[in-house]
Amino acid sequence: MSSVQTFVSRREASPVSFVRGRNTIRVEKRNLGSISQIVIVSMITLIFGLIYAAEGTKATSFDYEISAVESEISELNARRDDLAVEKARLTSVATAKSSTVAATMPDATVTGYAAD
Repeated sequence: MSSVQTFVSRREASPVSFVRGRNTIRVEKRNLGSISQIVIVSMITLIFGLIYAAEGTKATSFDYEISAVESEISELNARRDDLAVEKARLTSVATAKSSTVAATMPDATVTGYAAD
């Protein structure tokens, strides 16, 4: 029986972490503690709450601006309606004065008052 022996050098037999010129210290990851996690979650919640409040006040300020513009529009519409009535009254008086029927009518005068 013959056995075959193979030659293995020392460098090939050593693990990769023991290669010359490399650090052999293993560094473990550190996890955050429970207090740190609570603080981080509370800070994130606070930030989101502030963003939500800022957006809410922005929407409210837009609502005030919209209501002010709508009230101004309603006031202008009421004034326009009043001016349209005034225009119709003035044009009807002018039309009545210039009509042929009004030209043949006598002018109105006060003849007297009822007895006291």
